This record gives sequence, C-alpha cells and structure tokens, in this order.
Amino acid sequence: MDRDHVVMPLEALWWASDMDAFTTARDKSAWDWTAMILVPDWITTDMYDAVVAEVARKDPPAGLDKMRLEPLREGRCVQTLHVGSYDDETPILAAMHHEFIPGAGLTVFGRHHEIYLSDPRRMQPSKLRTILRQPVARAEG
Repeated sequence: MDRDHVVMPLEALWWASDMDAFTTARDKSAWDWTAMILVPDWITTDMYDAVVAEVARKDPPAGLDKMRLEPLREGRCVQTLHVGSYDDETPILAAMHHEFIPGAGLTVFGRHHEIYLSDPRRMQPSKLRTILRQPVARAEG
C-alpha cells in the first residue's frame, strides 16, 4: 500500500461492577477488560474483515471471534504517568478516583484506560511506564 505505520503500544480498558475492586481493593478476580491496539485511519472495515477471514481460514487463534474494529471516543480525561509495577498502581488510582477527580468538580465517566509504554518482557517491573487515564465529566450539582 506504499504506507509506513509504526505499531503503537498495547492499550486496555479496565472496569469492575464496583470500581473500588479496581482502584483500591485491587481484587483482580472482579475485573473485566478489553485489550486494544491503535489501527491507522486508512485501514477500512473491508480490509479488516478480509484479514480476519484469512486468519480464520488457516489456524484461528482462540478469541478471534471476539476481535472487532471500532472507534474509541473518550472525550475529556484525567491522566498521569505511572512508573513502576502494575501492582503498584493502587495509591495513584485511589488518589485519582477518590481525591483528584472529585476535587476538580469531575466525576468518573467511562472505563479506566491504560496505555503500556514499556514491554514487560524486556524491562524490570520497577521501570515499567504506563499512562493511567480515566474519562471524566463535570459533576452535577
């Protein structure tokens, strides 16, 4: 196609029916998630469907039927860079969700979003860099 594209970092949306299981208690058994990777705008639905059909025809990986191509529109967000192990995110998430967001007159809106800037296979956990992002809306009242 005569186009260059750099593969972007892995991203994920995280949520739980009780977000305290995610932000403070860190009860991983209660979490749900969606893994994502940015696809360039010039990739069409037809192109995506053709690739999925070709992969399915050969030796389809588990979960291929769960893949989808869709836009993500978050709107206004609060975000910060976390350096360290994923398991050490608790204090920063608790501060973001229970102090900063309400203190700024905002409320949580949508799913927690993480962007993984480091490869955990190649980096010590203490040096991992992750953008922690939370969509927000103006609090009413």
